[in-house]
Amino acid sequence: MAGMTLVLPIDPEANRLLERSPLALLLGMVLDQQVPMEKAFSSPYVLVQRLGHELDAAELAGYDPEALIALFAQPPALHRFPKAMAARVQEVCQVLVDRYDGDAALLWSDVADGPELLRRVSALPGFGKQKAQIFVALLGKRFGVTPQDWREAAGGYGDPGAYRSVADVTDADSLRRVREFKQQAKAAAKAKAAG
Repeated sequence: MAGMTLVLPIDPEANRLLERSPLALLLGMVLDQQVPMEKAFSSPYVLVQRLGHELDAAELAGYDPEALIALFAQPPALHRFPKAMAARVQEVCQVLVDRYDGDAALLWSDVADGPELLRRVSALPGFGKQKAQIFVALLGKRFGVTPQDWREAAGGYGDPGAYRSVADVTDADSLRRVREFKQQAKAAAKAKAAG
């Protein structure tokens, strides 16, 4: 995966893993809920360290569930909800095994267009519309995965010059701007719910 890369304020090795491992990138996105994005996207690297080797979808799909939960829960836990997220990672890996020969890159390498990419990502366990659109934007903006109409498929997250999601993070300043956007969005949602 060439192109512009994702640069999060995390261990440089964790960033390098996201660049070389499509599965690590996908799992970072899986974990990117209810925890800071730096935590979510550095957890695949911590998992590699705990496993002692590169991530493999078939291995994770077939992993003993209790043992995987233990790897996730070991301090520092890979997520606020280690049990639920270990199960979710297994579900996503199982889909990769069943549909994509266990290769996360096949999820996007041969898509005809943006809408197909969005459909494929949306079909993964735990990927609602927003999460799927963010991942499409992340692939397009940072990893050179730009099938026809990918920006449209990614919705507002695909807009050039936007600071809305992890797809727009290239340095500390852009991370700050994305955080501000998320805080404003959260405050607006709260106000709407209260009104």
